[in-house]
Amino acid sequence: MIRFAAPALTALALLANPAQAIDLTSMSDAERAAFRAEIRAYLLDNPEVIIEAVNLLEERQANAKAQNDLALVAMYSDELFDDGFSWVGGNPEGDITLVEFLDYRCGYCRRAMPEVEQLITSDGNIRLIIKELPILGENSMISSRFAVATKQVAGADAYKDVHDALMTLGGDASDVALRRVADGLGLDTDAIMARMDSDQVTAEIAATHALAQRLQINGTPSFVLHDEMLRGYLPADQMAAIVAEKRKK
Repeated sequence: MIRFAAPALTALALLANPAQAIDLTSMSDAERAAFRAEIRAYLLDNPEVIIEAVNLLEERQANAKAQNDLALVAMYSDELFDDGFSWVGGNPEGDITLVEFLDYRCGYCRRAMPEVEQLITSDGNIRLIIKELPILGENSMISSRFAVATKQVAGADAYKDVHDALMTLGGDASDVALRRVADGLGLDTDAIMARMDSDQVTAEIAATHALAQRLQINGTPSFVLHDEMLRGYLPADQMAAIVAEKRKK
């Protein structure tokens, strides 16, 4: 017979050292029932152990996810930071690079826009890269095609103006609405509209989608800040704190 002189020690040994745990299949039904009763009694007397175990598991999972993200950023750094087509702003020679994957129809992307602008302006030494990731339906894709077509036809400055306009555009990205945006900025509207469905625009958006899949990005906004993945909206002060930590390393 197995004796349980110290139920707490038995339970802790089982939880802390699963590789050395008692094989329940080798016990008799009575021994197994007694053992389980001791474990249950201990956990009922010390429920904080369950919370501690859950917290430890969550911490380990978060650390594993962070390490995986670091590896992904390192693996795909060329495509992230120098793909040859994504818009680059802020300080192009900055010591820190912030990459944003965004969708113009995403409410959190719109909420993040002034935060990103504040960070870039107040810091002055951050390189910003914008990657078009339309994932929220037809209007998202139309908006991104319009933005990319503008960049290809009219250049980086025109792209930024259109990007800002699309981030605040109300209603659908209709032909009329997009023409109004382009006309209001004094752009060659017909040339941009004709470019939207071109292979060149399709290839650029497809490349960004493929990169997002490899990085396991499935939502917007998603950021890569230097070497770290930031999944979701963050206010400027939190991003600034992360930037400061990066500069210490």
